[in-house]
Amino acid sequence: QVQLLESGGGLVQAGGSLRLSCVVSGDAISRYNLRWYRQAPGKDREFVAESHWNTQVVFADSARGRFTISRDNSKNTMYLQMNNLKPEDPAVYYCHSAALWGPGPQVPVSS
Repeated sequence: QVQLLESGGGLVQAGGSLRLSCVVSGDAISRYNLRWYRQAPGKDREFVAESHWNTQVVFADSARGRFTISRDNSKNTMYLQMNNLKPEDPAVYYCHSAALWGPGPQVPVSS
């Protein structure tokens, strides 16, 4: 059974940085496209970034230039490095792959 588990949320200030991790268990991530989404209170869940199995990456306009998505296939882990955080960035960040969602980090990104 494939499961996704996020970690790394926390309290941040505008201009700060934070790195989120998503550990995947149950299958090797090397074959999968992996994505980050986020959902702020009262708002719809929105796409943030995607890491393709073939190393291609895609970003939402809100994340491009500030966020970096990466993966370590040997650790079955995906990362989201968030720099120059803005007031609109605090949210619960979810990882997603193959129709599966993580539960969101125990500590969401907040300001």
